[in-house]
Amino acid sequence: MVALIADQLAVNDGPLNSENAALLRPSDPSLPLEQLRKRYDEDGYLFLKQVLPRDDVLSARESYFSSLESTGVLKPGTKPVEGVFDPAKSHEDYPGIGAGHIGGNGRPGGDRAAAFVNLALDAHYQDWYAEKFCNHPALYDFVAKFTDWGKNTLSLRRTLLRNNIPGSKPIGVHYDQIFLRYGDPTSVTAWVPMGDIKLNGGGLIYLEDGDRIGVEMEEAFFVKAKQSGLTDEEARSAFNSNMMATGLLSETPAEFAREHGRRWLVSAYEAGDVVLHKPHMIHASTINNDPDNVIRLATDLRFCDSSKPFDKRWMNDYRFNDGV
Repeated sequence: MVALIADQLAVNDGPLNSENAALLRPSDPSLPLEQLRKRYDEDGYLFLKQVLPRDDVLSARESYFSSLESTGVLKPGTKPVEGVFDPAKSHEDYPGIGAGHIGGNGRPGGDRAAAFVNLALDAHYQDWYAEKFCNHPALYDFVAKFTDWGKNTLSLRRTLLRNNIPGSKPIGVHYDQIFLRYGDPTSVTAWVPMGDIKLNGGGLIYLEDGDRIGVEMEEAFFVKAKQSGLTDEEARSAFNSNMMATGLLSETPAEFAREHGRRWLVSAYEAGDVVLHKPHMIHASTINNDPDNVIRLATDLRFCDSSKPFDKRWMNDYRFNDGV
């Protein structure tokens, strides 16, 4: 296990090593559905290898970085699909979207970052992404069969297309139901790496037994919310007096794991991989310490059963300060 934990694998408050981290369990999507469902129920996640055609993922990656090339974010002489950050630039001028900014999805960066941030937001609305990639039939069909929702399977319109420049702020500790409280906790998140991500390249990490802990935390939260006088409507918000201002559980993943006596589950990822996880599954991301300065690009796609109550705010495209 020691050899599998890369140098510089770290979160905001320290390194991840063989003492506080282990590897995610990968699954072949061709395994019997009953076996895959059992793993999902037991682990709170399902790490699927090569669900999407690799070429389709890399095509979307190329479109994304081609649209940002004019901002100077890419290293001269490299191809957009490679997504190599120019190390001569400051990562502060190229902030990521949705990494836990004060106020909940506020606009990151200042005037110097405006052009980059505008283009990163605009990518959410382009046909190559919003229509083609987010509705890829390979993923939709798998989710429809896996969940047994069939024709009731609904792909939520609001998605988070996140870039993570080497050395920039990673995503804090959270579970998705915090941001989906206007619906039943039945949604499925598909985290989709849009390109290869090294073990120390800023990929998503999952807390061991995190789904059970997340359910317990949600139940305790509503007790606390009632005691503090919050109305049902106020308690539904991810941004209230019982949560961090960002809606996150913590900005210190290593400490969070120690407090709960659990490890973080980590992995390298390949273009075509997808991780499905439950609405209470606790997760975060590592610092992007890619030695080749590769920008981590990934998206969060969410699915629900349209025959049951779901958070209809997620049927609107992502925008800054949408309060979700």
